[in-house]
Amino acid sequence: MPKLAAVPARFDARSAILEAAQRLFAARGLHDVTMTEVAEAAGVARATVFNHFGSKHALVDALTAEVLGGYVLLLDSALADRKTPTPVLVRTLFAWMGRGIEENERFYRAIFREIAKISQGLDEGGEAQKVRSAALERLLQLHTRGQARGELSRAHPPESLASAFDSLVFGTVTHWLYEDHGETLHERMLRAADLLLGGIAVDPGAKYEGPAPVLLSQDVIDARPARRARARGRGTRRRT
Repeated sequence: MPKLAAVPARFDARSAILEAAQRLFAARGLHDVTMTEVAEAAGVARATVFNHFGSKHALVDALTAEVLGGYVLLLDSALADRKTPTPVLVRTLFAWMGRGIEENERFYRAIFREIAKISQGLDEGGEAQKVRSAALERLLQLHTRGQARGELSRAHPPESLASAFDSLVFGTVTHWLYEDHGETLHERMLRAADLLLGGIAVDPGAKYEGPAPVLLSQDVIDARPARRARARGRGTRRRT
């Protein structure tokens, strides 16, 4: 077994493990990567991986939680924007999620089935499920506010509108990732948003002349797990 170089005290082993797992999963898929390979790619001992994540399932759950955490960040930014009409925010959310997944399609293809299990209630109780619940709370707040402003239909409870948003997002992404597609996810997500808004917006054809919403700053985008993993992969070599 190769010797590990001394690691600075500031080295964050957990983050290094997650980033290494992301790179490996993107390159080879979820099931063909071992915990030993993750340890080697992260530059830590195999025991360190198991100290942070007791099993491969726990590692995948933590990665899934980070991905869903990006979803929460987008929703928090939409809620913080108190000026932009809700339908515009909804369409922007779809567009931003589409572009973000396109940036690292191979990684999302490896991990998204796990996200889908959580979204369908098939895998509960882990770290990712808690983040998933937080995202649903934000969605409910966004749609409740949209109804209170008179921008979204009150024909259905806000819980139903939030559920429709969530189901359409995850369904659209899943079909795009695992089926043949001749278009960008961004394009498909915008069509899905228009389909949703056609049923829930009070005035789906209303024109908006204000500035386009910016949901995440460049600093936040650069700090996202998938972006960090790519940068780390380009800028460092495996410790030997």
